[in-house]
Amino acid sequence: MSSVKVVLISGASSGFGRETAVALARSGNVVFAGMRAIAGRNAANRAALDELARAEGLRLHVVDLDVQSERSVTDAVEHVLQAHGRLDVLVQNAGHMAFGPAEAFTPDQFAHLYDVNVLGAHRLARAVLPQMRSRREGFIVWVGSSSTRGGHPPFLAPYFAAKAGMDALAESYAAESIRFGVESTIVVPGAFTAGTNHFTNASAPDDTARVIEHDAEYGALRQELTGRLSAIVPVDADVQQVADEIVRLVGLPGGTRPFRTHVDPSRDGSEVVSAVADRIRAEFYHRIGIEDLLSANAAL
Repeated sequence: MSSVKVVLISGASSGFGRETAVALARSGNVVFAGMRAIAGRNAANRAALDELARAEGLRLHVVDLDVQSERSVTDAVEHVLQAHGRLDVLVQNAGHMAFGPAEAFTPDQFAHLYDVNVLGAHRLARAVLPQMRSRREGFIVWVGSSSTRGGHPPFLAPYFAAKAGMDALAESYAAESIRFGVESTIVVPGAFTAGTNHFTNASAPDDTARVIEHDAEYGALRQELTGRLSAIVPVDADVQQVADEIVRLVGLPGGTRPFRTHVDPSRDGSEVVSAVADRIRAEFYHRIGIEDLLSANAAL
């Protein structure tokens, strides 16, 4: 793989995605920052990235990408391939959060979160993998969440359930693409309560009557929760740490990248649990004779 990578990032309008797009471009890569509605709600975010690219001479381009739309995903990937003939790295970052009592979210709301966080990643993987397989090289970064295995708090059930689903999807995709020369790493950020729009843009439950029914016992706690989370995050925690880790991973030689890496300033325990889980997975693959489906650093 060339030292200059052609990269597509989903969910690059803000937070981890935006910082990663800029950091990768500043590292000399060709970056396509995917975001939806670039002529509408994200017009200002697009303009800001376009201006930054002009000011710094970066090969940073904004592409319309809505992970909930099969056509949008296909068109975005085709745009990259037509422009550069290849796509070396896919950063699966797009996601959406919801905050409130689990019971008060409708099944349709749960399905929406699953569509964004899991099916959206699946759509992108399906669109990108054929050309990676044909070239027998490529790298997929899955931006997960420490909530999958860490000490996750209540009131975030739709998001946590979806991120757990994406983590399982990433594990399977990693095993099912490695023989084609395609590597995968799951990046696990902790609860960054500043520098992202996760909590600001989080969905609220549609069933407000059930929210009210919960308030007698849980209303005050729900109001205090983001403050409690912020209190355990070090003051120097910065979403740029996640972007820097992704830049480091992209720059590593093939065959040396870790299967999973954590960026968790609050230390919620996810790294400890993941170490055990990944070791058990690796040992199980050895037991049934499919250890060639593990990356070189599968249990690190």
